[in-house]
Amino acid sequence: MDIHVVDGTYELFRAYYGAPSQMTSTGQEVGATRAFLGSMLRILTVEGATHVGIAFDTVIESFRNDLYDGYKTGDGIDPDLWSQFPLVEAGAEALGFVVWRMIDFEADDALATCAALVRDAKNVDRVFLCTPDKDLGQCVVDDRVVLHDRRRKKTYDHDGIVEKFGVEPQSIPDYLALVGDDADGIPGIPRWGAKSTSNVLQTYKHIDAIPLDATRWPVRVRGAATLVDNLRDEYDEALLYRTLATLRTDVPLDIDVERLFHRGAERERLQAFADLIEWPVLVSRCPHFCD
Repeated sequence: MDIHVVDGTYELFRAYYGAPSQMTSTGQEVGATRAFLGSMLRILTVEGATHVGIAFDTVIESFRNDLYDGYKTGDGIDPDLWSQFPLVEAGAEALGFVVWRMIDFEADDALATCAALVRDAKNVDRVFLCTPDKDLGQCVVDDRVVLHDRRRKKTYDHDGIVEKFGVEPQSIPDYLALVGDDADGIPGIPRWGAKSTSNVLQTYKHIDAIPLDATRWPVRVRGAATLVDNLRDEYDEALLYRTLATLRTDVPLDIDVERLFHRGAERERLQAFADLIEWPVLVSRCPHFCD
């Protein structure tokens, strides 16, 4: 069997910026909610998923904000988007999906934890990390745990991650620490671009293994002396950025392979939610019910 773990926050943002606005009679914006639920139905009916878990950033801030003031926050999120966070969480549950609401951790941490817990479980063939977020590249294991971009219909196994980033999955946190990650508010180290970083990490794998003397590098990298100077000057920051980019695999989640099996929606609960967002076709589009 395959396990699909979905970054619900990413899917909501994608729905919000890709779907037209739709309002209920009470003035509630629900366009993204309807688009999101339609996408989750497609993962069952079109993509053939049978075991699914969906993680949400119920609170955008996490423990990482306590470590670094510049880390991403919920500031600037459109109120019409923010108001749909509880709707998509409730809607996903009404459809019968397992939902994880993240408060102290992030949705990415939930995906990483789930992958770590189920990848070696009996009868599990592959774990699909359904997100384009490059952070999750660190969780890829051979062709058994893969990064799956549903929008672009691209799947990255171990070799795919190496081809895309130029480094092994285990080096992704180091790569993001040096290059930076605008989406998470990680600035990176000056002059460490994608090419130079991948060239260095191909040899040294991790930041703390990089000699702070460019003459010792067995690889030729343009501006190596400057790179070393900048890394030396911001060494502690680089290690902090790596900590921020390293996903946690110890989130306290109640994860069981059989529990992830989608048994269907409860008809009355789904009908009540469909009435709430004034979208009656939601019930007829649900492929199966558990009652």
